[in-house]
Amino acid sequence: MRFLALLALVACSSRSEPPAEPPAPTPTPTAVATPDALPSNIPLVTSHQLVTAIVADWDATNAELRLWHREGVEWKLDRGPWRGVVGLAGSAWGIGLHGSGVPSGRTGPTKHEGDKKSPAGAFAIRKSYGYAATKDTPLGYQQVDDSWKCVDDPKSSHYTKVFDAKGQPKDWSSAEDMRRKDELYTWVVDVAHNPNATPGSGSCIFLHVWHGPDSATVGCTAMEEAQLSSLIGVLEPSATFVLLPRAEYDALATEWGLPR
Repeated sequence: MRFLALLALVACSSRSEPPAEPPAPTPTPTAVATPDALPSNIPLVTSHQLVTAIVADWDATNAELRLWHREGVEWKLDRGPWRGVVGLAGSAWGIGLHGSGVPSGRTGPTKHEGDKKSPAGAFAIRKSYGYAATKDTPLGYQQVDDSWKCVDDPKSSHYTKVFDAKGQPKDWSSAEDMRRKDELYTWVVDVAHNPNATPGSGSCIFLHVWHGPDSATVGCTAMEEAQLSSLIGVLEPSATFVLLPRAEYDALATEWGLPR
């Protein structure tokens, strides 16, 4: 089991290369109509699909995942729970839809580059990637080859970005290979942690395939290949990913509009 855990450490951090009455307000065109029963300032207000990952505490490396969809003000469980793993050093508040770092009134560690912690909070999701030529998914999919990278060098103009580096001027000293020599990135969902690429706040955060239930990552959330493949098959571009320790989830569920 120790061997599997060590193997998983290379994911998400490999250094393969030396980021009158006042008029009624006009609705924002992209906003989704929100039922009155939902608070107006929660990060999930425009999301109708949600993936939750709950860990026991800040130091835990095992996660319990679920997929939900919202009908009106009610969240309905689509699937789960299923098992996942997070960072070797546990989790810490990241930068996402909830804001930057520790939310008001809460406590806990803050995520930074290289700390081997998975970012906690609420996050948008971006594209999916993988080794296969195609993937049927609403999310959008890109096959990767050896030229695809995710830059984890805070000094690079490409910090936090997943991109095809072929022909690109190289301004990074460290980057992840998106086409690895193992199965961990067979399927990948890019989690929008640190979306403004604040240097040193953490990069290249994914949902990806695990080495097993006793493994860990250095910042991502990983799970069984079949589970992730199935999840990607139904994920929508507007979906939200929430990772929280149980106590934080319970404390924030009402404020954030999370399912109980």
